[in-house]
Amino acid sequence: MSLPTTPPRAILFDLDGTLADTAPDLAAAVNLLRTARGLAPTDYALLRPTASAGARGMIGAAFGLKPQDEGFVALRDGFFDNYQAAIAVHSSLFDGVPELLAGIEQAGLAWGIVTNKPARFTDPLLPRIGLQHAGCVVSGDTTAHAKPHPAPLLEAASRLGLAPEQCWYVGDDLRDIQAGSAAGMRTVACGWGYCGPHEPLAWNADHLLASPLNLLELLRQSLAGDAELAA
Repeated sequence: MSLPTTPPRAILFDLDGTLADTAPDLAAAVNLLRTARGLAPTDYALLRPTASAGARGMIGAAFGLKPQDEGFVALRDGFFDNYQAAIAVHSSLFDGVPELLAGIEQAGLAWGIVTNKPARFTDPLLPRIGLQHAGCVVSGDTTAHAKPHPAPLLEAASRLGLAPEQCWYVGDDLRDIQAGSAAGMRTVACGWGYCGPHEPLAWNADHLLASPLNLLELLRQSLAGDAELAA
């Protein structure tokens, strides 16, 4: 894909599946629901691809229920309680993310987080996985809308004092790309996320990258060899 014509002033990120691998703790929370009911745990390989969809994805994969189905709300509430009680046992940043964020900061750019995760989870999780220094954090219940609506991204740009077109948005789910495009931001689909490298090909993102360090290289090129982003 072609390089951006103008460099960004800020990079905004989705959280689950983009900056952080939170799937192990999400899977543990839903499997605790199953074992409490005398059911065998759902295979992690089936749960991991649904992690970006939160409770909807996890309960759908583990119990075959949709949000409109009877029994979903009770399972969702139990899932939330389990997750909050063990929110950062196995969660960690993806390889290359610390270097990416350091490079962004060294270049004098801002970065922030825009997630559909409710603030009751986002706020305690970020400091425990090393993301407490984000320039802004917009959770799923910060605005009246969640992604794919552009409102959370517009709120993040406003908090950083920037126009939307001065920001890039990076995410591992179709909703991320839809929200970024609707907000007027350049979009980056991350092939290292839960959807894998192939599904994002159909999302029409401006860029599809295989690793966080690929994003760092793209920024280096966009900033025309800015010395602050040199390896």
